[in-house]
Amino acid sequence: MQLAHIPLDRLKISAANMRHGKRAPDISDILPSVRARGVLVPLLVRANGEPESFEIVAGRRRYFAAKSIADERGEEDPLPCAIMEDGDDADALEASLIENIARLDPDEVSQWETFSRLISQGRTVADIAATFGITELMVKRILALGDLLPKIREAYRRDEIDAETARYLTMASKAQQKDWLALFANPEQYAPLGLQLKQWLFGGQSISTKVALFAIEDYPGLTVSDLFGQDSYFADADQFWQKQNEAIAATRDAYLEAGWCEVVVLEPGQHFHSWDYEKTPKKKGGKVFIAVTHRGEVEYHEGWLSRREARRARDKGEGPDEAETPAKPSRPELTGPMQNYVDLHRHAAVRAAMLDHPAVALRLMVAHAITGSGLWQVRREPQRAASQSVTASLAGCKAEAAFAEKQRAMLALLAVPDEDGRVAGGNGDAFATASVFARLLALSDDDVMRALAIVMAETLEAGSAVIEALGNHLNVDMGAYWQPDDAFFDLLRDKEIANSMLADVGGKHVADSNVAEKAKTQKKIIRDFLAGENGRRQVEAWLPRWMKFPAESYTTRGGFRTADQWARVQALFAWQ
Repeated sequence: MQLAHIPLDRLKISAANMRHGKRAPDISDILPSVRARGVLVPLLVRANGEPESFEIVAGRRRYFAAKSIADERGEEDPLPCAIMEDGDDADALEASLIENIARLDPDEVSQWETFSRLISQGRTVADIAATFGITELMVKRILALGDLLPKIREAYRRDEIDAETARYLTMASKAQQKDWLALFANPEQYAPLGLQLKQWLFGGQSISTKVALFAIEDYPGLTVSDLFGQDSYFADADQFWQKQNEAIAATRDAYLEAGWCEVVVLEPGQHFHSWDYEKTPKKKGGKVFIAVTHRGEVEYHEGWLSRREARRARDKGEGPDEAETPAKPSRPELTGPMQNYVDLHRHAAVRAAMLDHPAVALRLMVAHAITGSGLWQVRREPQRAASQSVTASLAGCKAEAAFAEKQRAMLALLAVPDEDGRVAGGNGDAFATASVFARLLALSDDDVMRALAIVMAETLEAGSAVIEALGNHLNVDMGAYWQPDDAFFDLLRDKEIANSMLADVGGKHVADSNVAEKAKTQKKIIRDFLAGENGRRQVEAWLPRWMKFPAESYTTRGGFRTADQWARVQALFAWQ
């Protein structure tokens, strides 16, 4: 059994549910509880054969109650679910879930006290979730009550505010909570609740000059003051964020110069939850996390590692010397799909360029015959794409089109049926081999060499060290074959990498001005520079460092196979 939160639109009622029927059930008795506290007992579901879709075996009424509340509020939350595995007994699982939930205090503030005590004793979020039969997200939501001021927690315990209001307040800064609490305690004032509170927190409130990291005299816009002149605010939020982001970037650079191995700038509104991390000093690889609220407030969390990274660092520490070595960050520079995207485009460009160098292909073929490779049986490179978007991108690749044209010409020259568009990789039929051999005997040396180049290109292994060696030897210009496309930007998810790319195309000033922006925003600015739109100067012939020959990294995090391979291969060509 696996516990997870699943969106409503991925759930449907199973025909195996004993209460399955066309008519919606009566939920009047449970609706008030679900409206106030949400769904507490996980639904029992199982995969129904469709991708990322599940059917409800038990919990039909809870499902309809959640749907009703989602319709009321215009937004929906995913539901806690227990995903059945083959052989699971539904009745036994549901009884176990209900029994686990019964062990919890009904009061969520008391649950927070219990969970906080367990965290202090070394238990993890996953441990607590497994103990009580609830999802990790439910545990984190309870732990988030610790971000509330004590008076707000007590108001929630006494049911003076509902769960939705408490949840939004956990996302507020301490200053915002104090402002809201003053309204709540004043009978002549109105304290926003529920969705109105969300709008009050994030709906464009003025930003106080007190939160600025930069000198107010450097702010190019206007500031406005209250009637007493004690508080002032920035009139132009965009100009404030530009200056604030520049100051955050400068602080990040200062931390790195001071010897911190990594500084993570969180997106505005993203919270740093200490229970997901362990305190770790700088000399043992601790990182700095910079949290930025929607109101511009900045908090610095020095010397932390995720629990997984901290555990890995302890496992590697076999002696005093090793204990002093900073732990390497576990997050790789490239995601799996992005590495796949880079590998396939570089592969396409290298093999297209090799077709004009048959003498090189001959030497490479001899090397294959002597040492073998992951493909040499003979097998063709399958070019497996990690997603449909990568497949579509490769289909529109200029190098692929040039290669396919020469493939078709060679098939015609060999008088081989164009069944799958490939020259190499037959099924081992001896008579077919004799037929091709007879045809090759009748061809000129130049034609045979062209056939050899195509066979060699079809059997090049994508993402291998051979691609790096060949691409650098042939001085392959990726700019002649590749341009940034939608698939590339869709796969680019890392905010730090996006900021480095923005510095490449727009300069450090532009990158620093947007250092805390979401990756989506920074990618949009990069595309504006490449297209020369929205007032940006056009940047032509830009290549990400990953795409160049030789390849380069954007960070020191590691996880970029291509650069590591070239570092090993480069020395082998030093004699040339």
